[in-house]
Amino acid sequence: MLDGAIGWLGDAYLWVKSAHVIFVIFWMAGLFMLPRFFVYHMSAEPGSREDALWIERERRLLRIIVNPAMIAVWVLGLALAFHLGFEGQGWLHAKLAIVLLLTGWHHWFARLRKAFARGERPVPERTLRIQNEIPSVATIAIVILVIVKPF
Repeated sequence: MLDGAIGWLGDAYLWVKSAHVIFVIFWMAGLFMLPRFFVYHMSAEPGSREDALWIERERRLLRIIVNPAMIAVWVLGLALAFHLGFEGQGWLHAKLAIVLLLTGWHHWFARLRKAFARGERPVPERTLRIQNEIPSVATIAIVILVIVKPF
């Protein structure tokens, strides 16, 4: 019997789990790239050709990679969570809390992208550079929670 095949996903469990991990990688890659794009975009003069290029890059990154990956992560992750069950899974509750925070952070960056597209620079470059560390910390916490299951 395959690992985890007892729940409602049955033998599809490992396929769903694999797809979930793949889309997590895509989502996190985008979340690593987006703040870096904004740092580079900061120096572009609003309305310039370079500004227009960064606006388009940021739009494409969100629409083609980051947004679809986040949706897939949630759909597949919830399927896995319901497969495992929520009761007595403290590590899963903590993981979901971190993923909720990452999702909020993702949406904040989507709004920030729109501000940059309007020619605004609503946050300092230093803030954006610090924001680059959030996906790293979240990834470390989530991997430890999922692998070690400390509670």
